[in-house]
Amino acid sequence: MSFHGIRATELSTDNLQNTMTATGTSVVGRASIETTASLPVVIGRAPVHLTENPAAYVNKAVICYTWDDAVNALGYSDDWNNYELCEAMFSEFKLYGARPVVFINVLDPAIHKTAVSGQMYNVTDDEVVISDSALLDSFVVKTNSYTTTAMAIRNTDYTLAYNSEGKVIISIIDSGNLASCNSIYVAYDKINPAAVTYQDVVGGISTSGALKGLELIDAVYTQFGIVPGIIAAPNWSENPTVAAVMKAKAEKVSSIFPCICLTDIDTEQVRKYGDAYAWKTRNGYTGSNQVVCWPCVKNGNMIFHMSTHLMGVIAVMDAENGDVPYMSPSNHAMRASGICLKDGTEILLTLDRANLLNDQGIVTGLNFNGGFKIWGDYTGIYPSSTDPKDIFICCRRMFDWQRRTFIINYWQYVDQPLIPRVVRSLVDNERIRLNSYVARGYLLFADVQFYEEENPLTDLLAGKLRLHIIMTPPVPAKEIEAVVEYDVSAYSTLLETISEVG
Repeated sequence: MSFHGIRATELSTDNLQNTMTATGTSVVGRASIETTASLPVVIGRAPVHLTENPAAYVNKAVICYTWDDAVNALGYSDDWNNYELCEAMFSEFKLYGARPVVFINVLDPAIHKTAVSGQMYNVTDDEVVISDSALLDSFVVKTNSYTTTAMAIRNTDYTLAYNSEGKVIISIIDSGNLASCNSIYVAYDKINPAAVTYQDVVGGISTSGALKGLELIDAVYTQFGIVPGIIAAPNWSENPTVAAVMKAKAEKVSSIFPCICLTDIDTEQVRKYGDAYAWKTRNGYTGSNQVVCWPCVKNGNMIFHMSTHLMGVIAVMDAENGDVPYMSPSNHAMRASGICLKDGTEILLTLDRANLLNDQGIVTGLNFNGGFKIWGDYTGIYPSSTDPKDIFICCRRMFDWQRRTFIINYWQYVDQPLIPRVVRSLVDNERIRLNSYVARGYLLFADVQFYEEENPLTDLLAGKLRLHIIMTPPVPAKEIEAVVEYDVSAYSTLLETISEVG
């Protein structure tokens, strides 16, 4: 299939050619369109049964700018083992104050549910409390189990509502048919988050053409006008199949936009730091666009996946740097009180052990010189690659960001006449933009050229145009050494001083 639009590709660092002959002259530049560098798209399960319309956001992306936005759309529960989107929600909005966040809930109350057989409940103070995560629309309330029809009518004989603990309160209406009952018969369906499988997270395209699961990431830009910068799936990214699909989607969101994915090593399987690398390589967590994390993070009594906190750290860091992702998240503070396994077992990492994980391409946490911080600069492809644009998280993100920004900024040029003025405009506008980032220290060097060798006549006649962008994002200063020397010559001065005194 032929391509129509703008796309951006890369050369490996060893193959970059900087000595070709270029053509073009300067023209006036135009203002660039800023993108949200670290926009996270988080996929998982949410307690949508707690919302007014549980079906509203099932396999649909929703963008949230505040805590209230997220709670109103998806619900909230402290049961993060079953509702991992709430973990990300709490971390992003409460701990890191990051926004916006795109959530994709795959828990469908119409499918992932369990029928609860009817039983009698005593009425106390005109109320009955149901502790299950019940679906309000499924309730059948009768005076007894033998009645073949539901004598009680919602909002006529009784009302239903969730309390702050997520329990259902059945309130008897004084003027209704249940007013004189000391007990009532209740049957209902309850939500069953355990019925969601990794296949639901992976998703796909239905027979009707609807996108599901991770496939919905492709619709984020067309729906919200913001390009994803991070794909995350706390709890599910520990599944190698889910992680593999996350890597694949991150390579080409909407077929053209690259980003990174944040993944975790399963701490139920890997309980010791020394076992992490074998698990990582055995399960294929080795992508250049993939960050691999171990173990979990603790904040008080709350336990988070490391990837969730990394997502928050990146958001804060990018916001402090003008939304340009040129810095490494390593050595940036986490809102954490410890690192641990999923079951809460505390992990004590020394600097040597944390560095060993880093040398294996694993990001971890370290309590060293000022509290717990993200520790690790490398993507999952390290140590099998040495290409700086692929092995360093910050360089990988800068290349992804550059490609996304170029596509968005110059999409308006698609289908314009392929004439010298258009080529010069593309080259010089982008050169001016990149030079501004060099001036601010976000890049060490950048240039844009139109190489004749890369634009043969056959391609030009087919409407194909290539620009060559060279850029050098700074690598992190991951090793700083001070060489301290003992200067024995000072004793010569001391002896001379003593001689003069004598």
